[in-house]
Amino acid sequence: MSTATKARTGSRWIQEWDPEDVSFWERTGKKIANRNLIFSIFSEHIGFSIWSLWSVMVLFMGKPYGIDPAGKFFLVAMPTLVGAFVRIPYTVAVARFGGRNWTVVAALLLLVPAIAGAYVMHPGTSYTTFMVVAALTGVGGGNFASSMTNINAYFPMRRKGWALGLNAGGGNIGVPVLQLVALAVITWAGADSPRLVLGIYIPLIVVSATCAALFMDNLAPMKADTGSLAAIVREKHTWLMSVLYIGTFGSFIGFSFAFGLVLQNQFGRTPLQAAQLTFIGPLLGSLIRPVGGWLADRWGGARITFWNFVTMAAAAGLVTYASSVKSLPVFLAGFIGLFVFAGIGNGSTYKMIPGIFDAKAQDRIAAGESAEDAAAWSRKMSGAAIGVIGAVGALGGLFINLAFRQSFLVAKSGTPAFVSFLAAYAVCFVLTGVVYLRRPTAAPAAERTPALARV
Repeated sequence: MSTATKARTGSRWIQEWDPEDVSFWERTGKKIANRNLIFSIFSEHIGFSIWSLWSVMVLFMGKPYGIDPAGKFFLVAMPTLVGAFVRIPYTVAVARFGGRNWTVVAALLLLVPAIAGAYVMHPGTSYTTFMVVAALTGVGGGNFASSMTNINAYFPMRRKGWALGLNAGGGNIGVPVLQLVALAVITWAGADSPRLVLGIYIPLIVVSATCAALFMDNLAPMKADTGSLAAIVREKHTWLMSVLYIGTFGSFIGFSFAFGLVLQNQFGRTPLQAAQLTFIGPLLGSLIRPVGGWLADRWGGARITFWNFVTMAAAAGLVTYASSVKSLPVFLAGFIGLFVFAGIGNGSTYKMIPGIFDAKAQDRIAAGESAEDAAAWSRKMSGAAIGVIGAVGALGGLFINLAFRQSFLVAKSGTPAFVSFLAAYAVCFVLTGVVYLRRPTAAPAAERTPALARV
């Protein structure tokens, strides 16, 4: 027996897995998949909380820290940049080491930025040090890619929209939960006690790693395939879907990180006043993400994504107006709308990814390939696509924070940034309509856009 084979045996390795087989799914698959989903959500939830840590740390950084608004926007942009780049190796790691094994490792890695943050969070620390420690929290963004790739392999196509939406939504909700924790700390201990936030999360990191070790599994059939990763970067739909995911997830994570700073600098809110409002949008956006997946399962991901971008453009227009006239109530209504629609779009776009490759698998079957081989190809390609698209999409958060930084630096207002977001959403709904909602043509199978009903 080879070393590689030995490494994939044992009580935590599942040797055979075929969720598309209805009898297998109902007999044993569903129970195992749901158990792994529950603890995947927990681990990803903590990962998202640590990834978004500096969106609340900056609320504690008053005048003694000596950092201006532009510097703070750049500080919260660093985790999104690092989080985007680590998503691809995190995706590969799931297949290389096993979903359970990598979830344990990924959870324990969160201790590094958490402990480092507790050590440096005080006036007098250099800005460079803050930037390095903020960058370390990017590993929390990698948890999302590995978790989604892992859960994608557990569920059948008919359940992927809901399962991926639930997994992602449970992770996304780590952002508003962290913000609520920060609100409680600021309320009861004051704005000079940021270490208390980390004192709460460091034990939770250990708990999440322990739960993953005890209750999750590895799938032996899921093996590292760098060929799929190389193939997926040559697939046009990878890059088209990356643009759409920048518009949805990039908006969610970018706005989540920047919302508190925008409230402070655009409307003069104090740290406590900002903390009282920042969690609302991310909370609603996280809770509704599974609904986006469910709607996509029922009516098609492309259709839901198209109309969702139309509503995001409308919400961006409302926020732009409110920003220009400095109306906080209208601004909050529009911004919360952006969070809600970003959450729905997160679910619907992720449903489109496996749908696209399932449609291509049907073309391969029609060309003479066996159903089993085509299904295996679809799983490998969609898993690789989730990693790449998730990585590129996370860069949207970086773009948003850099847009805010430049907007406040030059115009002393967020209005120019909001205008650019409106234009971006218009590009996204046009792209969705032209590529994924057009009627199938008589083009060769290799060139045909997947049909709406299958996406």
